[in-house]
Amino acid sequence: MSIFAFIGSYAEPDGPGVYACAYDADSGRLTLLDQTDGLANPTFVDIRTDSRIVYALTERKSDDGARLGAAAALRFDPASGRLERLGEPAVTLPATACHISLDRAGKIAMTCSYHGGMLSVSPIEADGTVGPASDVVRHAGRSVRPVQSQARVHSAVVSPDGRFVAVSDLGLDKVFIYALDPDAGRLTLRSETDIEPGSGPRHFVFHPSLPYGYGINELSSTITVYAFDTEAGRLTVVQTISTLPDGYEGDNACADIHLSPDGRFLYGSNRGHDSLVVCRVSSGDGRLTPVQYAPTLGGHPRSFAIAPDGRFALVANRDGGNVVTFARDADAGTLTPTGSELQVSKPVCVRFAELDS
Repeated sequence: MSIFAFIGSYAEPDGPGVYACAYDADSGRLTLLDQTDGLANPTFVDIRTDSRIVYALTERKSDDGARLGAAAALRFDPASGRLERLGEPAVTLPATACHISLDRAGKIAMTCSYHGGMLSVSPIEADGTVGPASDVVRHAGRSVRPVQSQARVHSAVVSPDGRFVAVSDLGLDKVFIYALDPDAGRLTLRSETDIEPGSGPRHFVFHPSLPYGYGINELSSTITVYAFDTEAGRLTVVQTISTLPDGYEGDNACADIHLSPDGRFLYGSNRGHDSLVVCRVSSGDGRLTPVQYAPTLGGHPRSFAIAPDGRFALVANRDGGNVVTFARDADAGTLTPTGSELQVSKPVCVRFAELDS
């Protein structure tokens, strides 16, 4: 079994947009293996490991020139390190998309639209390509900030048991829980949870073993801890903390959030302060205690990823044009730069995949 990393970025169709990298588990170093062009803004990716297919967001245009959300499938060959596009990208939404995720079994792909305030479910076809949307959910409403003049669906994350999907809506200051039927490709609303007006929930992560979830809030630079009722599919707010150190008064907007594989530490990215906040997770009540604000060594950190064994973290700095490797202390949770970084244009998303070679 070998570990690879895949990077999505802002890109024009005539330039590289999705990158495949070898990952050295001893040093955390990335080595570029292949890159693919022909895709407009393939910003987010997810990987189906059994079929070795990378799914990337992209854009297509309607007959009248409107930009549409789409998903591309790229088969990856671990032996050669090459990416091969499978067919043409499938239109998944009638507006540009910002996030893509697969269900646990790799049967469906979900795409979210910030500008359209909606999300879609599309089946994964037998040949690995993305099929036409089987379900489209539209949110409606607004909240208190000017940017929250409409629904703005930012991400959809599947629960550890595969039964539910947490959907963060930045425009409504709500996190929705949907029941997921991957065979039918349908979502059914189970609950919606309001948070502090003006927060702007963006991304979400479920704890791997405890009944808690964590949402990072872009507009208020906070993280909200939720108790998760795994039977009812309902969230209850437990705690909200700042992602910033005391005394910081500059601009900031949060982006991504992840837990260490053992669930003992949580990490969130700050764009402006340009750091990852590191928090210890209480095994008793899921609450967070900040332990570090680690500089990301590049501007505007977006997505980041923690290696499957927890030893290293990779941070994608969009404005820095780099993906930086940090060593992770398993006991303290803290991050230390290794000195290794990969230069790529406007990286947004980075994802690990363990694949048979």
